Amino acid sequence: MLVLSRSQNEKIVFPRLAITVEVLQISKSKVRIGVKAPKDISVLRDELASADHPEASPAAFSTSPRKLSHALRNRLHTAQLALRLSQRLMSLGRQDEAQDTLQRALDEFAAVESKLEEHFPADQSTRRRALVVDDNANESELLAAYLRACGYQVETARDGWDAMTKLDASEQPDVLLLDMAMPRCDGPSMLDNLRDDTRYDDLTVFAVTGSQPDSFMENQACSRVDQWFLKPVDPEKLVRAMNRMLVPAKASVN
Repeated sequence: MLVLSRSQNEKIVFPRLAITVEVLQISKSKVRIGVKAPKDISVLRDELASADHPEASPAAFSTSPRKLSHALRNRLHTAQLALRLSQRLMSLGRQDEAQDTLQRALDEFAAVESKLEEHFPADQSTRRRALVVDDNANESELLAAYLRACGYQVETARDGWDAMTKLDASEQPDVLLLDMAMPRCDGPSMLDNLRDDTRYDDLTVFAVTGSQPDSFMENQACSRVDQWFLKPVDPEKLVRAMNRMLVPAKASVN
């Protein structure tokens, strides 16, 4: 079961439904929840707990052009009603009840997401590939999990040497997400190796660093970086940038 705790900025993403639920703000008496959803899904898209939003008229969920069974539509409608009730309970200060009701909505979304994945599995040959290189295993796995939820195939490597080994042993990724400060083999050192290998001329490189990019510019290999991201990285912005930069991976031809 997916559980939304009361940790500020925590997000739960339902990629098949294009829905994101996020804890926006926490205070002693109030938890504000945000919901981002496609326009054809009738939910409040900003602060779910805000009393300033006008009431939207009830409407059935739609995930056009994919046709959903009657049962799935009912579950989506149940989730919508649960979100509305959660909004009302929050505005009344009944936070515990609101949290329980929101959890019911999450459970319904998760059930529909699972069914969609079961009946419409992603084509592995057309999913884009990412290699996350970071010596911080916790950060690496969390980012990898987020990217997988967004439809990417993801591998992780603990440093530049590990990443080069994986590049040699497996299919080339579409994008390399490279931490710049790592022991043994850091980002600039790995880029130096890539520069001399024409196989990786078309590899998109996103640098992820806790330092300003200027501090790396003396290293000529860093000109190989397509885009820079400062830690802490907003994963949503990162994925948007990846989607803009990359074209869908082509299915392999026999």
